[in-house]
Amino acid sequence: MPNPIKGSLRLFASILTLCVVSLSVCAEDPVVRVGVLKYGTVNWELKSMQHHGLDKTHGFTLEIVPFAGGDATRIALLGGEVDVIVSDWLWVSRQRSQARQFAFVPYSSSVGAIMVPEDSELNTLADLVGKKIGVAGGPLDKSWLLLQGMAAQEYDMNLATSNEPVFGAPPLLTEKARDGELDAVLNYWHYCARLEADGFRRLVSAEDAANALGASGPVSAIGYVFDEHWAETGPAADFIKASRATKQILNDSDEEWQRLSDSGAMKDGPDALKVLRERFREGIPRRAHANEVADAGVIYALLSELGGKKLVGDAPAMAEGTYWDGLPLSAQ
Repeated sequence: MPNPIKGSLRLFASILTLCVVSLSVCAEDPVVRVGVLKYGTVNWELKSMQHHGLDKTHGFTLEIVPFAGGDATRIALLGGEVDVIVSDWLWVSRQRSQARQFAFVPYSSSVGAIMVPEDSELNTLADLVGKKIGVAGGPLDKSWLLLQGMAAQEYDMNLATSNEPVFGAPPLLTEKARDGELDAVLNYWHYCARLEADGFRRLVSAEDAANALGASGPVSAIGYVFDEHWAETGPAADFIKASRATKQILNDSDEEWQRLSDSGAMKDGPDALKVLRERFREGIPRRAHANEVADAGVIYALLSELGGKKLVGDAPAMAEGTYWDGLPLSAQ
């Protein structure tokens, strides 16, 4: 005859197990899916965050989702396949002007520069007249437009027509510069750092151009971008706190950079690693929120004038709320 007491105990044990499993599932940290370029520099921060467990410390699990290009990351965000991507505030402002409530948090103010060989006779933008200059990012690249604005203001010069611009992919232009096929090259910051390690020097940077045109300090070129509605209910603030904690490690620890190199996250030799490390640190956002937003508005207006609707659409001014104010940096 079945023992009713044993049966009750088994039933109780089953219920207890189900409760424990349910509580465990409920207690799991939320996952933050970050879409990034497969070999992009943002991977350095994210992999460092994972290595030090800063996602877990801040109450979430980081999932790095690699993509082949920037357009793919934006499509993934629009489609809800990822929670966060890295883009610029121009794209965020354009989305907000179309009633898509994305928001931007500064990630890095490291920007590109026009690089020339150390022994080059070129010293100012005016010296580029008639020269062959490589330009990464295409005719509507923000750095290229700002440098055109600076050339027009300071030298009454049309930078786009007074020389021979060669548009191309960053790695290709880097190799052409090393081979002497270009007189100068405007490239993204990490390619500039690698050229710097090879003996090139900066002629003028996009930050120089922005400051010459009215900005009062460095403005983040790229940032973390996410949907405001997700930020209201998801772990956006925790993710940003973890990002800042990771940046502090990357700012303070040379050993962490060596670890990234040794782990294969970076493919650069010791000379390039040193320059990349220093340029990354220079670009860590440190400005007060209000000051950065104000300067981004100034630069947006300039880019709207220089790039027109092809760049900014029908919005001549940066959309309100482009910069997320959920966790701003404190005043400096």
